[in-house]
Amino acid sequence: MGDAERPIASGETETSHAIAPFELHRPAEQTEPFVFNSPHSGRIYPEAFLGMSRLDRRSIRRSEDHYVDELFSSVVQLGAPLLAALFPRAWLDVNREPYELDPRMFEGALPPFANIGSMRVAGGLGTIPRLVAENMDIYRGKLSVEEGLSRIEQVYRPYHACLRKTIAQTHVQFGKAILIDCHSMPANVRVAGGNRRPDFIIGDRYGASAAHDLSRAAVSFLSGLGYHVVRNKPYAGGFITEHYGRPGRGLHALQIEINRGLYVNEETLEKTSGFDLLRADLRDFVARMMAHVRDDPADQWLAAE
Repeated sequence: MGDAERPIASGETETSHAIAPFELHRPAEQTEPFVFNSPHSGRIYPEAFLGMSRLDRRSIRRSEDHYVDELFSSVVQLGAPLLAALFPRAWLDVNREPYELDPRMFEGALPPFANIGSMRVAGGLGTIPRLVAENMDIYRGKLSVEEGLSRIEQVYRPYHACLRKTIAQTHVQFGKAILIDCHSMPANVRVAGGNRRPDFIIGDRYGASAAHDLSRAAVSFLSGLGYHVVRNKPYAGGFITEHYGRPGRGLHALQIEINRGLYVNEETLEKTSGFDLLRADLRDFVARMMAHVRDDPADQWLAAE
């Protein structure tokens, strides 16, 4: 598992064994009150899982946030930690409640505390997803309840324990913590009432998960780099943004969705020529966000909320 205790040098990977399901990349010294998280970019598919699936190796990757961990890798050099999943979203989705489970997927009875009635479960996108993008069923047959619960106990809970501890350490050190939850979205996403595709969507749960100034700054900086940016529609933020964002306590969470058409071929899943430019622009964006927070040590943007 990822070990949040041991500080490591920039570019080094923090794990306790070679096949840990996630990695926490830490700078030699954390100098910024930011934590970055990439929960859906994992691309190590267990062979046993592939054997359970009716999908081929390319189709099952449709729900990945392709290479988002790499797009944000520069944050470590800029002085902030980056937590990245190695396991795929199709196997386990940590941007859900811990027990959003579809009883139709399992042999046997789920525990009584499972949330079997959420909209995400109904849509096939619970903690153990039933579908990948384009409504393709993942599994050939049903899973055992023990299989589903073991993924939650052995991976979901340690992942969130690591994220929670990293945020808490940041909050103690700086008096505030700003979580940037990093995702990608299909190139064909459109905002209702408009024909232009957004390059980025900034989600703050309609102001509930972060100070408005942070959201406005994120939109402004990305727009200044030439991108079309919208806020909260159609993605306002998922479980992670909602769960960890407590702006009244100095805990802010923003979700950032990146249009995959900017950097990846969605048919071949290969990086395009736009990847390096986008990665450089994201480094610029992150540096500007850090400077924005750093230049207001009195946190007037928070006090004004």
